[in-house]
Amino acid sequence: MKIVIAGAGAVGTHLSKLLSTENHDCVLIDDDDDRLGDVDSDYDIMAMCSSPTSIKTLKDAGVSSADLFVGVTRFESRNITACMLAHALGAKKTVARIDNYEYLMPQNLTMFKEVGVDSLVYPEVLAATDIINGLKLSWVRQRWDIHDGALVLLGIKLRDNCQILNQPIKDLCGPDDPFHIVALKRGEETIIPGGLDVLQSFDLAYFMTTREYIPHIKRIVGKGEYEDVHNVVIMGGGKTAVRAALTLPDNMHAKIIESNLERCERLNELIDRSNVMIIHGDGRDLGLLREEGIKNTQAFVSLTGNAETNILACLTAKKLGVRKTIAMVENLDYVSMAEGLDIGTIINKKTVAASHIFQMMMKADVRNLRSLMLADSEVAEFVAAENSKVTRSTVRQLGLPSGVAIGGLVRGNQGILVNGNTQIQTGDSVIVFCHRHALDKVEKFFKRSILPF
Repeated sequence: MKIVIAGAGAVGTHLSKLLSTENHDCVLIDDDDDRLGDVDSDYDIMAMCSSPTSIKTLKDAGVSSADLFVGVTRFESRNITACMLAHALGAKKTVARIDNYEYLMPQNLTMFKEVGVDSLVYPEVLAATDIINGLKLSWVRQRWDIHDGALVLLGIKLRDNCQILNQPIKDLCGPDDPFHIVALKRGEETIIPGGLDVLQSFDLAYFMTTREYIPHIKRIVGKGEYEDVHNVVIMGGGKTAVRAALTLPDNMHAKIIESNLERCERLNELIDRSNVMIIHGDGRDLGLLREEGIKNTQAFVSLTGNAETNILACLTAKKLGVRKTIAMVENLDYVSMAEGLDIGTIINKKTVAASHIFQMMMKADVRNLRSLMLADSEVAEFVAAENSKVTRSTVRQLGLPSGVAIGGLVRGNQGILVNGNTQIQTGDSVIVFCHRHALDKVEKFFKRSILPF
């Protein structure tokens, strides 16, 4: 595929590096030579130092034959303009990064499509969604509700008190069992497990289940003593904190600690909710944390622009007795370090946004694509097309590529856990786990076909 990316900031550079390893024809445009750096010499990327809203530049970049055009500069208006021009010049799909929540309203999305912007991505909104999902269960590292909870994905760190350690997965996840284990992170290794694999202490295990069995999973993994989250401290009052506060469930109370007084005043204007309090101070101040009731807090979220600060703040909160910690870690080099220090949930806006954009590249009908960042794998929601290969035989007979697992499907509004005897039907939303390099192989099973396989 040919992809043209406008903007060599954090998201654009990260995305172009990922695409270059997937053998895509990738062009990266920015009018700041320093931002482009040596990306074209280090990766298989064509770098162009020019304005992404120049028609000549877009023509030279080959947008007329582009399968996807991505506008991720620092400026929302520039991204939208570049997408409109790219569409007019022949780009098949376009996606623009924005920072205006109003644009995401359903009635406005239609308007943007009419002018040539197929999709909008607001990384802070996506990150806030992950944060709120993580707060819903204090004992999980990652949670994803599929079709309003018809299926639920839970990423759980296992400890010695887990009841299902050292047992073959085939004995734990039979056709009648209420969960499937679909991915494991063990040390530096990511495993899409088979029936003979066993769970070990300190594994990060991903469970696919339905909502009613969450209490059962909590018990068997040894997390029964964890309290539900009622009180949250958020350190840093940036855009992600604002979006998280505005979508905080009514049964939770949050205190946002922000060191900049002017920003505190602005936060009071932006967040008009009785369950959110704005506090001027330094979230690393132990005296302030104690004064604000850190001992009665179940979750601490650090969202400053500095990864080291966020990691250290979460470690401090854990020492003060907070069980659930969430850190924004924008520097990917620090992710493994944060995981090694047992920081609970790690949020990275670049990977969240990249997953959303990757979804636009798929040829099959993909409703959602999420990166299991800590597990170095992807979970995708494919819709089975009419006469697609996946509908022609049972799962056992499909011949799925190595390192691929189907965890469940949603038929109508009902979540169903998949086993080898499951027959997938046209229109089913199917949840697939795999390494990113296997996505192209997987989507072939879900595309409509008029020819026999």
